[in-house]
Amino acid sequence: MTTTWTVSDVVTVMDRWYPPETAQEWDKVGLIVGDPSREVRRILIAVDPVAAVIDEAVSNEIDMIITHHPLYLRGVSFLPESDPKGRVVATLVRGECALFNAHTNADIAYRGVAHALADLLGLERTQPLDPSGRDRDGRSVGLGRVGTIEPVTLREFAQRVASALPAGPHGLFVGGDLESTVARVAVSGGAGDSLLEQARASGADVFVTADLRHHPSSEHLEGGAPALISGSHWATEWPWVPVLAQRLSEQAEADNVPVDITASTIVTEPWTAHMQTTGGTQ
Repeated sequence: MTTTWTVSDVVTVMDRWYPPETAQEWDKVGLIVGDPSREVRRILIAVDPVAAVIDEAVSNEIDMIITHHPLYLRGVSFLPESDPKGRVVATLVRGECALFNAHTNADIAYRGVAHALADLLGLERTQPLDPSGRDRDGRSVGLGRVGTIEPVTLREFAQRVASALPAGPHGLFVGGDLESTVARVAVSGGAGDSLLEQARASGADVFVTADLRHHPSSEHLEGGAPALISGSHWATEWPWVPVLAQRLSEQAEADNVPVDITASTIVTEPWTAHMQTTGGTQ
């Protein structure tokens, strides 16, 4: 017997995989816009709920968008369409399209954001970098992942990361001896400043993350391993998007539900170009 999913049904599936109670206290996760009872036949998955993604969804008659990042982290009193986020909400309402997000609850989860990045880079025997407990199925969960690879140089591994992550203008920054050996790797999609000490304590040879700032990175590298590879926030989190699309497709098939699920390929980095500086220092 063929059935259908509603927005509420999709929320139930997502909450089972990425329980909202496991999100960080400051975070906002869940259904942002939409009628829980509305039927869902098309789902779009993306990292950011920005105008380009919303327009992509509405133009393709998407019923529900699932993003990693929330639309709002703080309360607002007004939503005029002259405001970019107000325009997003208005476009969603007019297009009868729901918006849901799973953020830090997806960061820590089994088959979540860090897990997807670790799998993409070929890490084996992974475990959470910063464990926070066990999920409902008894699996250890937490921020980041750490695992092993066959030994290569940092240069070779950085090239592997560059070829694996989705193309974007930001690229990679690499800190450390390019000829040093890499066999144990820590990863965390998105901003990774807060996990530098955990990466060092894990015994990793390199830490792959994003948004690393000058002073924390410099001070860390002065103290030794691990080496650092910093990509863009979007590129290090996007690998979860097709993983979630596949997972939802498998669940829909198991439920005998006809749903078209698409991974958005729009690059939502804020940058449009990366130019190497060439001026002198004299």
